[in-house]
Amino acid sequence: MVISQHKHHTSALCCAKMLVSLARKGQLHGNGKPTTVIYVTCRQAKMEEQRMEKLKLSPKKVFINNIDSYASKNIAKCLCACVAEAPVDSDGEIKTEEEEKRETSNRGGEALSDSDGEIKTEEEEKRETSNRGGEAVFNVVGTVSDKSDDNRPYVLEEYLQPNREELLSKLMDCDVVIYNISQHSDQLEEALWAVSALHNEMDHFSGPKMFILVSTVMTWACSNPLSPDAIFTDEEYRKRRPHPNFTQHIDLERRVVKMGKTNRTLFSTYVVASGLQYGMGEQVFHFFFKTSWLGQEHEIPVFGDGNNVVPTIHVTDLASVIQNVIEHQPKKYYLLAVDNSNNTMEEIVKAVASVLGPGKIQKRPFEESFLTQDLSVMEIDSLLVNLCMEAIHVKELFSMNWLCESGLVENIELIVEEYRQSRGLLPIRLCVLGPPAVGKSTVSKQICRYYKLHHVTLKETISETIAQLEDNVKNVDPDGDNDDFEAEAKKLLNSLKENMEHHGDELLVKVVKDKLMSNPCRNQGFVLDGFPKTYEQARELFYAEDESEDGTSQMSSYKRKVMPEFVFCLDASDAFLKDRVMNLPERQVQEHNYNQEHFLQQLARYRENNAEDDTVVNYFDEMNITPLCLEITSSNEPDCLLLMQKIFDTVGQPRNYGPSSQEVEEEERRKAEEKMRREAQEKAEEERREAEEAKHRAACWEEWTRDLEEVRQQEEELLEAQSVPMRNYLMEHVMPTLTQGLIQCCTVQPQDPVDFLAEFLIKKNPFSY
Repeated sequence: MVISQHKHHTSALCCAKMLVSLARKGQLHGNGKPTTVIYVTCRQAKMEEQRMEKLKLSPKKVFINNIDSYASKNIAKCLCACVAEAPVDSDGEIKTEEEEKRETSNRGGEALSDSDGEIKTEEEEKRETSNRGGEAVFNVVGTVSDKSDDNRPYVLEEYLQPNREELLSKLMDCDVVIYNISQHSDQLEEALWAVSALHNEMDHFSGPKMFILVSTVMTWACSNPLSPDAIFTDEEYRKRRPHPNFTQHIDLERRVVKMGKTNRTLFSTYVVASGLQYGMGEQVFHFFFKTSWLGQEHEIPVFGDGNNVVPTIHVTDLASVIQNVIEHQPKKYYLLAVDNSNNTMEEIVKAVASVLGPGKIQKRPFEESFLTQDLSVMEIDSLLVNLCMEAIHVKELFSMNWLCESGLVENIELIVEEYRQSRGLLPIRLCVLGPPAVGKSTVSKQICRYYKLHHVTLKETISETIAQLEDNVKNVDPDGDNDDFEAEAKKLLNSLKENMEHHGDELLVKVVKDKLMSNPCRNQGFVLDGFPKTYEQARELFYAEDESEDGTSQMSSYKRKVMPEFVFCLDASDAFLKDRVMNLPERQVQEHNYNQEHFLQQLARYRENNAEDDTVVNYFDEMNITPLCLEITSSNEPDCLLLMQKIFDTVGQPRNYGPSSQEVEEEERRKAEEKMRREAQEKAEEERREAEEAKHRAACWEEWTRDLEEVRQQEEELLEAQSVPMRNYLMEHVMPTLTQGLIQCCTVQPQDPVDFLAEFLIKKNPFSY
């Protein structure tokens, strides 16, 4: 046969496949040499077929730029999560391990070989069979903008600021190169260089490569629709007109498409124009989510008239589009990646404000957006875009499992939950119990200050509810159909006012329930101060269960949202509490109604409620929440600090936003002022101390001088007193004779006056005999 002598491997392979098919059907017979030739060709064909199959099953190496940024990170996570499908039979059913073994044993004696042509052992075949299902489809590598200690298990390799030569070698090792320019315009130049460098190196490719540019719909921002209700589709991409700030983006898109036409089999290129991305923690819409979550604004701003239609896509759905492009390699060069929502900016902000914030929005001039520090110019331009779009190619070419095909507004609950989980903005719910005057409010306020939580007390909650109801009744819309709402508000208001002194448990629980279910408490969390007081109140406040389909009880969503995670039970002896109340300032006594009779009644009622079997603490024990009991024995500051540190250690780290830039500046300014004030105080104290020391030194010097003068005078007087007898003795016995000798010496003026005087004194000595 000639097949074994073919120089062109492809032709030989085709003939071999045909002969293998005929041989298996029994239509070819031979003996000796021809049969041997057929067998060798079949084995080569099988080896080649297995090699190609292995290439298909082996993970593709995918490069993504700025893998630590919002969109690139989520794209990498989604691609990394893709796994190969398990082997299936002709009916599409997943094969069992026994079926795989049986198929292996029935291959008609054909020897199995690996990619190098070596015969596979049975163990190698088993290992390959067992690993065929569940293997990763993509191995993701990429660049990072900053060095970080963050763990990224979805990244095989990451490169920190490589030079062009190093980066090109990394790109050449990859099967797919993805450059995301939808967020960072500083990546435009590098993306253009990367696609150009790969295009120039096509002759050195070891296999086909794909380049995907993730761009933005802002390259369509100034396109002219054929009619006011017209919807832009992928087919019209040649007519698109960019926003003035995105002209470089459209130039890059055109270059990428053009380079993919040179040799599409070897180097294919695609442009995926992404809508504004949302989900998984947010990026361009983060300002509205954060403002709503913080709850510091009564109305969430909408910049402009809010009627502009914003094309959007969930970042996970964007990753799915990219995955389908890699797997299916469509013939289209340009694809839109948008969902089916076509929501207006007003609808989006209103949905976010309703679930996370106050539920109200306020339209502001778009110029004010430039004064918002949390919004970049690129994000502001994107939020003001007005485009109705439909991703025709994605719908026609791919069978995608959309996460949010209907858009952000329709899936707002899911998006908000992703936002909370991705950013770790989980509420902290605490309950602080204890007898009156034990310090519950003081501890609660310190916890709220440290964790930025909401302090919930029964008295303040009732006052807020009354004020809100009065406002609702006063400002009811006369033209609206609000009769039932108004009547219910009036009824509740009258009940609260009539029962301010003697509240029924049912009414109290309803008021506190509404407070705990408010958006601020659901966002940041709360500290429930001194309530519930009884087992019944606790059960009514927190108890709510849903029945599952099998009839078993499950914790309801309400219960999960309000049930405290931590319960702190403060306690102290009655004597300590009485002594503390007696030493409280009069203002606090009046504020808490701690006059002697009322305080003793409250204390006795608390002791009575906690002496029974059904106590609030027992209720939390039943709910598998173990209260932390803290004994208060001192009001000293060190003991209070130790108590608070124990509470902080139990609760853990805060779960909210760190300080904003304004708060950081304010804190730095406060610290600077505090430092200056402290330095001024220290300087004044030092000057005062120096002045006192100088004054003290002067006083000491004066006293020392005075004492020294006194000592000198005393010494002189003593010396004078001691010298009188000596002087008298000299004047009487020595001075007369000495005076005569001196006079005589002066008269004679001898050559040796000392010797002369000595001889004179010896001669004239009155005591000599």
